[in-house]
Order: sequence, then structure tokens, then C-alpha cells
Amino acid sequence: MIIRNHYRASLKPDVTEDTLREALREDAAVVREHIAKEDCLTVAMYPHGRMLFLYYEAIDTALKPWQLFPKASDLLAPWPGKDGSFVPWAYMYHIYYHAVPTTVEQWIRTEKKKRRGRIAYLLPDKLFSYVYYHQAIVSEGLLEGDRYQSIALHEDILFSYFEEPKIFTHIRQESGQESKVIREWTAVDPESHFDHSLSGEENFLLLDELFSMGREDIFGYGR
Repeated sequence: MIIRNHYRASLKPDVTEDTLREALREDAAVVREHIAKEDCLTVAMYPHGRMLFLYYEAIDTALKPWQLFPKASDLLAPWPGKDGSFVPWAYMYHIYYHAVPTTVEQWIRTEKKKRRGRIAYLLPDKLFSYVYYHQAIVSEGLLEGDRYQSIALHEDILFSYFEEPKIFTHIRQESGQESKVIREWTAVDPESHFDHSLSGEENFLLLDELFSMGREDIFGYGR
């Protein structure tokens, strides 16, 4: 089973960009080892201000972000966990996707792709509407989108991971039906859900890549 994970973190106030990049250079060997052991497939990290957003695909394991990035995780401000403990990475709730990964053979990349990360800010009074319709789209399973696109939520922030060039698919691949839920979502004015003062005119802000590594970087494309 492949588990898509999304996490958010914040740098401690005294951490510089150079310090973070040096830590990531050291952690790259750790990530490479986990990929080589097939603990995970793809790992990508994106910054926004003092925040970091992390996406990775774990294989049959409860792999934690601080296991992938031990050095960088020491540079992060602690988040309160549900059990009262503090952790360096805050879990983001996976709410939207167009495909369900099953096996490594089915999910591995067969061509060179650009790993993309972006974020959006939701207006507080529109947050539950956004989640409702996007969960409904997933449950219906008919809307086409990038095979690797994945959106998660923490507080009022959405983190979207996708890849280019896109591979278009939908969850119910055997069905030729059109999505009815997307018409309902369009009718409630999607633009009104975003805080454009923070998200920008395009709703989502495309982020620069800070770290990126995948199975294909080690073993090549395909099996």
C-alpha cells in the first residue's frame, strides 16, 4: 500500500536559509537510503516564508518526516500533538485526489516529470464548504485530473502536490460518466472560497522547490 503524506512545519526564528540548506544536504543521504530500501517513492519539500510543506509517498510503513529529515527537523519550531507532546511537523489532512495508488508497479513514474507544490488560503467561513465539495468529488470519482495531484488541509491552508506533464485520469476509470458534483461546486462560486489577499489571483500560489527526490532518480524510470 502506498500512503500519500502531507506535512507542514515552521522554522525556528534564528534559523537561516543557509543553515536549512546545509541540513537538507546532509538529510539527502537519509532520504536516498529510505527510497533505496523502498520505504518510500517520492519526497518533495517547498518553502513559503518561514513555513515548509512536505509531500512524500510511504510504502507499507508509518514513515515519519523526522525520520526522513533528522537534521532539518531539529531546526523546526515544535507543534502540539493530539496527545500533548510536541512534534516538528504538523500532519495535514488528505482531502482531494484523482487516483488511488495500489502497487509500486502501478504507481512508479515512467517518464521525467517536474514535481510541483503550491498552497492556498481559505476564508474561515468557506473552509467547510470547500472540504465538503472536494470530498464529494473524490467520493463520486468521475472528475479528471492529474494522476499524482493530492491536496491536504491544515488550519486554513491547503497544500497541493502535482506533477508535470500531467497524466489525466479519474478514480472510476471504467466509467465514462461525467461528474455532477463539479457542476454543483461551480455553482457555489469556487473563487469566493479563497483569501485572495494571501492566495493571490490564481487561488493557489506556486512554490519554489527546496528538496526533491524520487525512486526514478535512483533506479531510473519504470520497473
